[in-house]
Amino acid sequence: MADNSNPDIVYTKVDEAPELASASLLPIIQRFAAAAGVSIGTRDISLAGRILATFPDKLKDDQRVTDDLAELGKLVKQPEANVIKLPNISASVPQLVAAVRELQGQGFDIPDYPDDPKTDEEKEIRARYDAIKGSAVNPVLREGNSDRRAAAPVKKFAQNNPHRMGEWTADSKTRVASMSANDFFSNEKSATLDKAATAKIVLETANGETVLKDGVSYPEGTVVDATYMSAKALDTFLADEIEKTKAEGVLFSLHMKATMMKVSDPIIFGHAVKQWLKPVFDKYGDEMKAAGVNPNSGLGDLLERVKDKTEILETIEKTRDTRPPMYMVDSDRGITNLHVPSDVIIDASMPALIRSGGKGWGPDNKEHDAVCVIPDSSYAPVYDETIKFFKANGKLNPATAGTVQNLGLMAQKAEEYGSHPTTFEIPEDGTVKMVLDDGTVLHQHSVEKGDIWRSASARKAPIEDWVNLAIERQKATGYRAIFWLDENRAHDAELIRFVKPILDAKGVADKFEIMPPREATRASLETITKGENTIAITGNVLRDYLTDLFPILELATSAKMLSIVKLMNGGGLFETGAGGSAPKHVQQLQAENHLRWDSLGEFCALGESFKFLADAKNNARARVLGETVETATQGILDHGRSPSRKVGEPDNRDSHYWFARYWAEALAAQSDDAALAEEFGPIAKALAENEEKITGELAAVQGKPADTGGYYHPDDKKLASVMRPSETLNAIMG
Repeated sequence: MADNSNPDIVYTKVDEAPELASASLLPIIQRFAAAAGVSIGTRDISLAGRILATFPDKLKDDQRVTDDLAELGKLVKQPEANVIKLPNISASVPQLVAAVRELQGQGFDIPDYPDDPKTDEEKEIRARYDAIKGSAVNPVLREGNSDRRAAAPVKKFAQNNPHRMGEWTADSKTRVASMSANDFFSNEKSATLDKAATAKIVLETANGETVLKDGVSYPEGTVVDATYMSAKALDTFLADEIEKTKAEGVLFSLHMKATMMKVSDPIIFGHAVKQWLKPVFDKYGDEMKAAGVNPNSGLGDLLERVKDKTEILETIEKTRDTRPPMYMVDSDRGITNLHVPSDVIIDASMPALIRSGGKGWGPDNKEHDAVCVIPDSSYAPVYDETIKFFKANGKLNPATAGTVQNLGLMAQKAEEYGSHPTTFEIPEDGTVKMVLDDGTVLHQHSVEKGDIWRSASARKAPIEDWVNLAIERQKATGYRAIFWLDENRAHDAELIRFVKPILDAKGVADKFEIMPPREATRASLETITKGENTIAITGNVLRDYLTDLFPILELATSAKMLSIVKLMNGGGLFETGAGGSAPKHVQQLQAENHLRWDSLGEFCALGESFKFLADAKNNARARVLGETVETATQGILDHGRSPSRKVGEPDNRDSHYWFARYWAEALAAQSDDAALAEEFGPIAKALAENEEKITGELAAVQGKPADTGGYYHPDDKKLASVMRPSETLNAIMG
């Protein structure tokens, strides 16, 4: 069925809900593809798979796995690359630790994650684990820029079947709070290199010079940034907002990206935990540190480590009584906004709150207005302006709203803030300098102990490719096209120096606008409110944020986005949309054997992948597969075959049955390939005739716990048993 050595299409093995769904969907895809002579193999980029690949020296021969991420990193630089990439975990420390414990429990003799490494061996182990944390996958695979948009049938369905939107009122107390000075935005410096260079990052202090990072190589034309956030200013800001929120009588909420921004944002998150419990840390800080407490890991980990320390627990409760009510992740289980850094991710949490009319769940299990604390002011204005727009104009109407497409600069790790090895928590007062190999000091900042300093870059070739993609997309659509760039921000000013000459040279400058994020947000909301469409041409972080914000407002979810990465060397990477890997979906499956994950993003990516293969290899049969996948996807939407959220109703596995049926019917009905029509005619007939039996077998397993053999590293046989419970469907698929 699957050629896993050199397949035509690589389908990634990932984590959580998408991986559960793959156990049901992938065998169907492989069966249909094989009929057209198309091979589909898999590569494991799951968190568990990456952990095992990192420690081959600790494993038995039969436990070792290949480093599939490294292999894919090479493949995406080849013109023949055709990869379908599902959402994978961008691991926070608590997730990484949980995955390690699970693997150890399954008999893999891998080392513990060292919280505070002291020996050389512990430091070496920590370095290996740190390479897995955060957004370790995407920078390796994204050798091209991003083209994300709602597929036409998905947008049409959303307009014909508008989702519920919360009501916005002018007197809503919900607001965004961000720092006004001494944050990453205000301290940013940027320069474009006129020649290739290698840099080192040093910290000069009264005690001498420390090399923070050496050998950072940049080609000619690279835009190199450096900035820092003041820890003192951050603490003052957080303390002030806690008091303001209490006075306003609304929920306190913190919105971060502690997964992708794997260095900077967990530190900021830890500052929030410490400020929230400041009296506790002031009195018991040393004792808690001795117990292994790290505020960066969140309130949940802290409470677990002090659960036997009555005096500390009592002080925590007294401190909580003096604080405003907190935005809850799960009010039934007492999981707060500060419990786990990976639980509240800004690009999902802020759109959800905005879609709900500015409401968040409080500890009383009721909805309330909230203060949305986004410390760095780089992109906070996007959410601030969105909230102000809806306060003034009322909620968006999905039935009439236009769409915001996105072209995002991300190739070759462009703007990878926080998920790279050039972010540091400063150990002592001094000056951080970026020094080029010719002795030039490119950037420098005076910093204090605890400040967060970071650098990122964007190379010339990806920037030029991004601008040219924008020109192509605007020409193809005729939509309003806006570069979200602020001429008063150091980095954006450097990008504008690339953008304007290219637009002028192509004679299309009049087709594009350049606006700061706040103004671009308002312009885009005004455009879609009128039922018209726009293209947001953005950097990497805004790509990430906007491709959740607008789809959640337009479609109710970002998981249904068409996400194409046109690889710079000619290949294609087809992402199955934003939306994360849905841990709550897994919890429901484990408890009730019901999976509500919607595979629509996978369907959309699959169709594009087949069509790309058809063009790349002149494969007419692959084109037939791609076109009929689109017909099947439309059938899922038109007939309401997406999963229900409730146990006892059709779930993800039912949607895969219907997808297979609509796909087989479309193949049987098409006239471009008689052999495919002949092969799939009987399959379509069998799927239709056995509808009641198949759906009955799928329904029969729901309502009781399901055992997949693991959360991060499920057992293949158990997983297949859970996700393919219809013997009738399995027999038809062969």
